[in-house]
Amino acid sequence: MGGTVRRPGKTGEKGRGRGIVTRVETPGPNKVVALLKLLVFTLLVPCTFTLWLPRYFYLSVYRTAIVWDAFSIGAVLLIALGIAGYLWTSLDFAFAGRGTPAPIDPPKELVVRGLYRYVRNPMYISVAMVLGGECLLFRSWVLARYLAWCFAIFFLFVLFYEEPVLRSKFGPVYEEYCRDVPRWLPRLRRPHR
Repeated sequence: MGGTVRRPGKTGEKGRGRGIVTRVETPGPNKVVALLKLLVFTLLVPCTFTLWLPRYFYLSVYRTAIVWDAFSIGAVLLIALGIAGYLWTSLDFAFAGRGTPAPIDPPKELVVRGLYRYVRNPMYISVAMVLGGECLLFRSWVLARYLAWCFAIFFLFVLFYEEPVLRSKFGPVYEEYCRDVPRWLPRLRRPHR
């Protein structure tokens, strides 16, 4: 939706001192609203997969004492990288894509910047990195099985829901993006433009 704006200080028709009337596009969602929507989504979905469900199903794992050694420090780094990747990609969704990762409020623009230049699903990979870090930190095969279950859900959701929706919404632009950028394993050579 557009609105009309009268710009002061410019003259209109034949110097009569009227402002020029122009059509101005309404800007995308307010940044605060975008961040609030993103926060709600993050608390409901990624936090559910990485905190609430593992804690609910595998509470005994979280009561295990953590042995702080190089292995644990690597696990914490993996968790930190996963969190950073999630934040980066979700902020790209909010500001470049003008939406959220939630299917009920998807981006209005195809996001092909940042980590999306190297891999099509960096947000899922980031969440999997957090879960993988938890597996290593707690040295838990139970959490490793949970990670495999989550990744299977991510894979099927991407394959049977996300990709068909994106193909129908963005058409040839998305098809080209799919040809240039791999689905799961990042391409470290020349990124997509």
